[in-house]
Amino acid sequence: MSDVDYRDWIGSREELEDTVTLNMCRQMAALLDETETDFKNGDPLPAMWHYCYFLNNVPMRDIGPDGHPKRGGFLPPVTLPRRMFANGKIDFLAPIPLGAEVRRVGEVIAVEEKSGKSGQLVFVTVKFDIYAGDIHCMEETQSYAYREMGAPNPAPVPLDEWPLMEGDFWMRDIMPDPVLLMRYSAVTYNGHRIHYDRPYAENEEQYPGLLVQGPLIATYMSELVRLNARREMKSFSYRALAPIFDTGAFRVMGEVQNDDTVALQAMRSDGQIAQQATAVLA
Repeated sequence: MSDVDYRDWIGSREELEDTVTLNMCRQMAALLDETETDFKNGDPLPAMWHYCYFLNNVPMRDIGPDGHPKRGGFLPPVTLPRRMFANGKIDFLAPIPLGAEVRRVGEVIAVEEKSGKSGQLVFVTVKFDIYAGDIHCMEETQSYAYREMGAPNPAPVPLDEWPLMEGDFWMRDIMPDPVLLMRYSAVTYNGHRIHYDRPYAENEEQYPGLLVQGPLIATYMSELVRLNARREMKSFSYRALAPIFDTGAFRVMGEVQNDDTVALQAMRSDGQIAQQATAVLA
């Protein structure tokens, strides 16, 4: 375990202000191939698209070797080399209008150190509240997992065809090529090199390819709901189970469980479920 007590960071706070610009919304729409909607100021920002706002504008001198901001500051200075999204939950309380002046208040609410099969683990949970003026629009919790390097990750072996699924599913197949991953890293200002720097991802962090961003996978699942259910969401929760690489396509699927709940999952090319989510409809 670390000599630093990471629990000292519980209660650490950060407040950022931004404008929900139409241009950034349209950039996200282009990334997702969303050409049906003519977005205008005053329209509600689609769910999960808030990740391209409140960007962490850290000077280059404060960037670490992995492309992330150097450890410490708002988040605890966890020294374990691998960092990734573990899970998240969002409660949508009111629409975020395009063109609005907004602020996001973040607070570290939990830090937990564990030892598992892959070695030492640290989970950091952060709560974010987003406001447009005095209106509380969104409450979100995110958990990040830090872990030891461990053994190299084997490349998934693609199946000859997708498994047959019983039920009435919404589906979309995505080929996560380097351009897609670079564009998402650009619109979210995510400098983590595992998403766009293949030599770094393969040689330094021992992955078989570039990693698909966890929030991007979750966004594709939420888009299934938005474009098929045609209803707003009250909440969206998701959990990462396995990484997805740019070595093969992945499929996102959604199934209506009852009138108000949609069960979602992202499947890798080898048939493994990489992420699960639940959307509760308004």
